[in-house]
Amino acid sequence: MASSSCFQSSFRTSLRTIITQSRPLCLHSQRLSRYAVGSRRTISSYGYTQAKALVYSKYGEPQDVLSLHRHSISPAAGTSVVLRTLVAPINPADVNQIQGVYPAKPEMTIALGTSEPSAVAGNEGVAEVISTGSGVKDLKRGDWVIMKSTGMGTWRTHMAVDESQLLKIDNKEGLTPLQVGTVSVNPCTAYRMLLDFAQWGFRGDEWFIQNGANSGVGRAAIQLAREWGIKSINVIRGRENKEEEQKLRQDLLDLGATKVITEEELTGRGIKDQIKEWTQGGREPIKVGLNCVGGKNATALAKFLSPGAALVTYGAMSKQPLLLPASLLIFKDIRFNGFWVSKWSDRHPDQKKQTVDDVLRLTREGKFKDIPVQECRWGWKTEVDTLSKAVQGTLGGFRPGKGVFVFDEA
Repeated sequence: MASSSCFQSSFRTSLRTIITQSRPLCLHSQRLSRYAVGSRRTISSYGYTQAKALVYSKYGEPQDVLSLHRHSISPAAGTSVVLRTLVAPINPADVNQIQGVYPAKPEMTIALGTSEPSAVAGNEGVAEVISTGSGVKDLKRGDWVIMKSTGMGTWRTHMAVDESQLLKIDNKEGLTPLQVGTVSVNPCTAYRMLLDFAQWGFRGDEWFIQNGANSGVGRAAIQLAREWGIKSINVIRGRENKEEEQKLRQDLLDLGATKVITEEELTGRGIKDQIKEWTQGGREPIKVGLNCVGGKNATALAKFLSPGAALVTYGAMSKQPLLLPASLLIFKDIRFNGFWVSKWSDRHPDQKKQTVDDVLRLTREGKFKDIPVQECRWGWKTEVDTLSKAVQGTLGGFRPGKGVFVFDEA
């Protein structure tokens, strides 16, 4: 009888375990209260990770359509990995995606238990592995990872992802989450545009020219070119406050810019002779132009390219079309190309990892500096208004730095 009683007790315990482990992967936010054990804890008594995500179910302005959704993530199993987000930048493309005007749109689903199909915003960031399934081969707790492709939704405290969708940071020593979390978009864009659209001798007698020089891509291009022995002409928007303008000029020169001019100077009378003097009468070719503005600004930029050079467009801040004189095509054989880092990343994951590793190597060696940022701290109790205002502010005019979400441990 004692043996039978022990067996029945053991069976009931096993049955409770099976029922508990068979709960669904993601629970609707209205059902979370029975599992949460405190606002500062992210692991429930059942082993589920409590998470929050900035989601949207329709397109529009971030302040109008973003909501903060609380959900639960089950323990990692198989080849899945549970991550805690450390840093997630707020890029203009992220905002355009929320507005519905960006070419790439993430799928809206109810996978997180939202009441209607929704997408998690954000495309870039770095996360820490907090648990792994038994089938995970190359990752362990404490590793840092970035997303292999775009559209995975990084504006959330935690996420469950298959190992195959992640790129491991092989050596995180000497690096900060900010440095790793901002490497996938701007530095990779600058790196590939400079290297993939021209043949360089790396002798110190070649140039590139760019507008939007104080942007994240512009600053990255300046520093990479300096390391590769490529000179640069960098165009910025003039400021009403000339002291502020001079400070910006000096900031870019300190990064390694060869020359810094304003948009007004680019279209001014004396600039042709000035650039001719800088390039030794044209003997030092300007091989690449990087354009993120468009309109007349891009036309003025293209006119100073050497024969056979390339103008690479990766943005359109002015929202004006490119105006291309036929003479640049016919007599100077200028090539006009576009570059979209999202598509490049999805097509070339191995090349993306090589590019990321090289930029992080330069960062670790102190040769690639952090971008100026405006941090928005994201803790467990942070309200959606605080987060959505940080996103909306990305579309403002002159900003002291790039917006980034920095996540608290809780």
